[in-house]
Amino acid sequence: MANELRFKTARDLFMACPAVSRDMVALPTEQPSIEFCRALLAGRVPEEAITFCAYLLPERAAVWWAHECLSHLAVLLDSRDQELLAVVRDWVSEPESRHHRPEVSEAAAPPTTPAAWIALAAGRHGNGSAMEAPALSAFPPAARAVSAGVLAGLARVALEDRFSVLSAFVEMGIHLAETEALRQSADAN
Repeated sequence: MANELRFKTARDLFMACPAVSRDMVALPTEQPSIEFCRALLAGRVPEEAITFCAYLLPERAAVWWAHECLSHLAVLLDSRDQELLAVVRDWVSEPESRHHRPEVSEAAAPPTTPAAWIALAAGRHGNGSAMEAPALSAFPPAARAVSAGVLAGLARVALEDRFSVLSAFVEMGIHLAETEALRQSADAN
C-alpha cells in the first residue's frame, strides 16, 4: 500500500512541499510516509503528525479529513464554526460549484477559529479557488491552514483526552491517505 501513496517517503513529501519544513521541526527521512507519520505520533512533538497528514493528503481530501476531525469535536465548537463546517461539507461534495465559491470566500477570512481555518483551506483549493490569486498569496498554503484548523480544534480538548484524540485524528488521516492511494490507483487502471 505505501508504494501507492502520493509521497512514498517522508523525504519525497518534504522535497515536493518545501513549506512543510517551515511547519515542522522533524527532519525528513527515507522512511515510508506512513511509518514516518506514526513515528512522529510516538515522538516528542506528536502534533507534528497532524501537520504531516495535512501535507500528505491531496488538498480536497485534507479539507475533508479536517472537516471530519472537527466534526468529532462538535460539542467544543460554537454555532459559527458549526455553520462553517456545513459550508466546508457542501464545498467538498461539489468543489467546482459556483454556488459554494462565495460561501467559502466569505467564510475564509479572517481565519480565527478552527473551522475558519478549514474554510480557508477549501477556499485555496486548486482550480475551483474561491479567492483571486492576489488574495491567495496573503494566506498560508492549504495544508498549513488544514493543520492550523485541526490543531486549533485539538487545543480545545481536555488535556487528559488530548493524546487519544490526536492519535485518532492521525489514524483517520493515514486511513484516508491509504484510501486515496487505492482510489487513484484504480482510476489509473
